[in-house]
Amino acid sequence: METISTREVLPEGFLGDRDDITGQIGLIWEQIKAPFFVPILKLAVLICLGMSIMLFIERVYMGIVITLLKLFGRKPEKRYKWETIKDDVELGSSVYPMVLVQIPMYNEKEVYQLSIGAACGLSWPSDRIIIQVLDDSTDSTIKELVAMECKRWASKGINIKYEIRDNRNGYKAGALKEGMKHNYVKNCDYVAIFDADFQPEPDFLWRSVPFLMHNPQLALVQARWKFGTAGVWRISAINEAGGWKDRTTVEDMDLAVRASLKGWKFLYLGSLQVKNELPSTFKAYRFQQHRWSCGPANLFRKMVLEIIRNEKVSLWKKVHVIYSFFTIRKVIAHVVTFAFYCIVLPATVLAPEVVVPKWGAVYIPSIITLLNAVGTPRSLHLLVFWILFENVMSLHRTKATLIGLMEGVRVNEWVVTEKLGDALKFKSAAKGSKKPRFRFGERLHILELGVGAYLLFCGWYNLLFGKNHFFIYLFFQAFAFFVAGFGYVGTFVPGS
Repeated sequence: METISTREVLPEGFLGDRDDITGQIGLIWEQIKAPFFVPILKLAVLICLGMSIMLFIERVYMGIVITLLKLFGRKPEKRYKWETIKDDVELGSSVYPMVLVQIPMYNEKEVYQLSIGAACGLSWPSDRIIIQVLDDSTDSTIKELVAMECKRWASKGINIKYEIRDNRNGYKAGALKEGMKHNYVKNCDYVAIFDADFQPEPDFLWRSVPFLMHNPQLALVQARWKFGTAGVWRISAINEAGGWKDRTTVEDMDLAVRASLKGWKFLYLGSLQVKNELPSTFKAYRFQQHRWSCGPANLFRKMVLEIIRNEKVSLWKKVHVIYSFFTIRKVIAHVVTFAFYCIVLPATVLAPEVVVPKWGAVYIPSIITLLNAVGTPRSLHLLVFWILFENVMSLHRTKATLIGLMEGVRVNEWVVTEKLGDALKFKSAAKGSKKPRFRFGERLHILELGVGAYLLFCGWYNLLFGKNHFFIYLFFQAFAFFVAGFGYVGTFVPGS
C-alpha cells in the first residue's frame, strides 16, 4: 500500500523533528483528522446550513409580511372597533369598566417610586381603578419604603393596595396569581400589568381599554416598550386560559400561548409606547437573556404535545406556533448563530477539504443581518459592533436554550434584572463619588475567554496557513469575546 508522507499532509509550520512537541502534535492531528474530524465537521456544516436556510426563509417571510402591513395594512383603529368612552349623566362613572393595575416588584429600591407614581398618575376615574402593588421584597428596609409610598398615595385619594406574601413561590407569576385572588379583583374587568421599571403615560388606559370594551374576541392589547412590550389583559381570558402559571420563567408567554389555544386574539398597538429601563449592567443583561432564552425553550418542551392535540385551533395555526414561533425563533435562531459562526465555521480553517458554500457563509447571514437592521436605521453605523456583540451573546442564549429543552439545573433560575432608575442621574451630579472597587476575579467570564481563545487560535492558523482572509473576522470576533470575558462590557459608572 502506498503511504502518504507527513510533508504531503501537514503544513510546513508543523514539520520538524518528530521527537519535538510540535511534530508529535502534528502526527496525532494527521491520524485523527481524516477519519474523525473531517466527517464530523462536514456533518456539522450540513446541519448548520440547513438551520441557516430555515432561519433565512423565516426572516424573509416576516420581512415581506411586515412590509405589506406597513404599505397596505389598516390601522388598529380601523381594523377593530374603537371609540372614546362617553360620559353618561345618569350612569356616572359606572360607564367606565373597572381596571386593576398590577405592579409586581422585588427589592426595587431605585425604581419603586417611579413605577408607583406613574401608575397612580394614570388618567381614569378614581373609583374605577385599583392600583395593586405586589411586593415580594426580602429587604425589610425596602419593604417599609414601598409601604410608606403606597400610604402616601392613598392619603391623596388613590385606591392603592399594598399586598405582600410570606414566600416567593412562583416568583413573578406566583405574585400575579396571588394578587388575582383578592376579593376586590372580582369587580374588575381588565388588568394592566407593569414591571417595576415601567412608566406608562397618563393616557395609557384611555388608548388601550376601548379596544377590549368594543371587541370581545380580544384577550390582550399589547403596547410597545421604548425598548420592548406591555399590555392590558381581559381578566375573563386569563381565567379561561387557566390563570398564571409558574412552570417557566416566561409566565406572560405561557399565558398568551394558552389563551391563543382557547381561540382568543391579541392586538399589538405599536403607537402606544411605555417607558422602561434597559439592564443596567452586562451581568444583569446576561441573566435577562438567559431567562428570555431558557424560558421559551422550556415552554416549548412542556406545550408541544398540548398544541398538537388541541382541537380548537386550525392546523395552520399549530404549524405556525410550533415551527415558526418556537422552533425557528426561540431555538434555531439562537443555536445556529453560535454553533455556525463561532464554532463550526472557524473550525473549517483547520480542515481546508471541508468547503462551506459562499451563499451559506456570506450571503445568507448578510441578508438576515440587514433584515434585522432595517427596523433601526438610525443605528446602522453600529452594525459591525452589533454583530460581534450578538455573536458573544449567542453563547449564553444557546446555553440557555439547551438548558430549557433538557430541563437542566438552571431551567427555573430567576434573577431579577438589576435596575438603577434615577440613581445614575444623581450619581453623575454628585461630586467626589468614589471609584468602584475593582475585583478582577468577579469580572472574569470563563466561557467567553475559552471561546475567544479558540477563535484566536483559528485566526492565527488561517493567517499562517490559509489562502483567504477569514482571519480578519476571527480576530475581531475573538477580541469581542475577550472584551466580554475580561468584564469590560457595561462597566462605565458616571462620576467615577
